[in-house]
Amino acid sequence: MTSRDTEKIDKSRSVALVPVGAFEQHGPAMPMATDQIRAVALCDSVAKRMEGTAFVGPELPVGISIHHTTFPGTMSLAPETFIQVITEYATELHRNGWQRVLVVTGHGGNNSALGVVAQRLLQEAPSLEFAWTPITGLAADRIRAFGTAEVTGHCGEAETAQMLHVAPHLVRDELLQPGTTGLDEMDSLPRLSRRARPSLSVTWDRLSANGVLGDPTRSTKELGADIIETATETICDYVRTWIGIDRGING
Repeated sequence: MTSRDTEKIDKSRSVALVPVGAFEQHGPAMPMATDQIRAVALCDSVAKRMEGTAFVGPELPVGISIHHTTFPGTMSLAPETFIQVITEYATELHRNGWQRVLVVTGHGGNNSALGVVAQRLLQEAPSLEFAWTPITGLAADRIRAFGTAEVTGHCGEAETAQMLHVAPHLVRDELLQPGTTGLDEMDSLPRLSRRARPSLSVTWDRLSANGVLGDPTRSTKELGADIIETATETICDYVRTWIGIDRGING
């Protein structure tokens, strides 16, 4: 998209998508950019389906990955830096006429900071509508139906399946291996951290020796396609409603 292309967009009836990921270890078999690759793929899918209504904006390929820095290659932004960059992305898009910004994050470690960004923007840019979403959680029912290990998540069945669908050439199939799959494989504090609430953070090496949670050897590209399709349609439905509210269609 060129500078002149952006001038032709009716920004009162569209949304800017911002794919956000991480650059961190993803076990022995997947690239460190896995979260960004998935976020970009989903944004591209939404933009294609919502042609003329959703547009992919600037990417942020490094996120908050402090909990993964005990593994080689991982890079992390400080939470304050991430919050500031996303806030400025959003306000710059707003300055260029966008009324709605939707951040799609492939990395769960960014979630809390995105909530802070949303609060800041209510004060700093009250006329901007800012939303954000993770990816995998949008297809929770589909993943539950597929069945996963007791412990799953990072590099596990669902995340690996998405990569097998969107970027199979980047997955080293011969190196796929289970990581931690049961709570009884963890020491007491990491096991406690896996409870939903209250929230407790530990470094990833305390959760898994190889960086993997779950059994990616069970992953299929069909599951990945289902996850991306479900997430795409969920976001598209949200965007249709979002734009319709401002146009008085669904108010």
